[in-house]
Amino acid sequence: MTEKQKIAHLYRRAGFGMNIREELSGTLNGEIERVMNSNQQWEELFLQGEDRVTTGQLMAMSPEERREIIQDLAGNVKKLNLEWLRIMGKAEGQLREKLSLFFHGHFAVRVRKFNHVETYINTIRKYSLGYFGDLLMAVSKEPAMLRFLNNVQNKKNSPNENFAREVMELFSLGRGNYTENDIKEAARAFTGWGISEEDEFELKRNQHDSGMKTVFGKTGNWEGEDVIRMILENPQTALFITRKLYRFFVNDQVNEVRVKELADGFFKSRYHIPTLMRTILSASWFYEDENVGCLIKSPVDLIVSLNRTLGISYENPQPLLAVQRVLGQTLFFPPNVAGWAGGRNWIDNSTLITRLNLPKRIADSAELDISYKNNMDDANPNEVDKPKAKKTLACSVNWTLFLQKFDKIPKVDRFNAVCDLLLACNASLQQPRIMKPATSDSEELKQITLYILRTPEYQLS
Repeated sequence: MTEKQKIAHLYRRAGFGMNIREELSGTLNGEIERVMNSNQQWEELFLQGEDRVTTGQLMAMSPEERREIIQDLAGNVKKLNLEWLRIMGKAEGQLREKLSLFFHGHFAVRVRKFNHVETYINTIRKYSLGYFGDLLMAVSKEPAMLRFLNNVQNKKNSPNENFAREVMELFSLGRGNYTENDIKEAARAFTGWGISEEDEFELKRNQHDSGMKTVFGKTGNWEGEDVIRMILENPQTALFITRKLYRFFVNDQVNEVRVKELADGFFKSRYHIPTLMRTILSASWFYEDENVGCLIKSPVDLIVSLNRTLGISYENPQPLLAVQRVLGQTLFFPPNVAGWAGGRNWIDNSTLITRLNLPKRIADSAELDISYKNNMDDANPNEVDKPKAKKTLACSVNWTLFLQKFDKIPKVDRFNAVCDLLLACNASLQQPRIMKPATSDSEELKQITLYILRTPEYQLS
């Protein structure tokens, strides 16, 4: 790979590709420093002008009023979805947003109360470039998490093991590194972890089991925080998290030797996520052929990378909710507590057709004729929307700025130049022999661009 190709690979993996206004320049080491140092400032995800109705306020309402308010709050979750897409597309700190997308799938929750979703995702975005232990502790105390995993029902006289089980199985240690007794005893330590009427974490002492507990072979009057600290003391946690990060950022096919080396460093750094990410992004093997063009872009990655590459602005971004649904990844609505499976699961006959047609639909501001499971409506999770209500992608592409990138490139080399910009460097395309006659060089470049964006190769990172 050339230096320029390595930098392009870096930006595809550590973010969502190059912004339309950016140019590939400098050295790889310089760009790695830029990626690592551009994340200090970040924009909080916050819906302006929306009421945050607390649990206490809801409980004071009549059942009819409560139902109406809950419906409105669920609608705000969709607005929050689109707002995060907007931030992902324009944020300078791309690594923070990419890691936040990863941890959103790792700490998967699905609740209808939008202020719970709002604080949950901002907690992830705040700690995603800090220490994993701080992130694990903070997310474990988020109202969205405590409600989704039923810990609000976890009381000393009737322990609920759901939260304790998922904290170990999905969020830290992984299967096989704890016992059923560890879960039972940890659940006792988490009793009383609940939500106040003001929608903040609250330890309800009258519901907490203050007796002696034996977790991971250690006996004591353990609190929930003690259990999380013990989880972090186990190197298996570092290995489990590192393996998932490797699959997300490097390759679905895990090199266990490399993962073990990375996990050892991660553990020694006290789970410092920036140290781990710098090690990965700086490694020579990160840029080897086997790790280039080997990941299928997630639906969110595909949407955001298109937005950044083409400088797309939306008059009405609502259809992007439908695009996410049909492609199988709707922000804040993971399929279950395990999050999205990812990898080859992103692609089937239906989703591939939609993916290949999406760039042309966007460029034409055309109607998107799709049907999908209405999984954003918990009341009717299996309902299928019919194509009667077509979704129009009212948007504009900044062709002027995009095409300027090729002004100084000879016409004979432009196809390859666009390929170099849009595709992973090991992709190989032949210019089609038959193309619609173009009235100008710019029209021909648009045709070439849309042709490349609609190829299977563009689906890979």
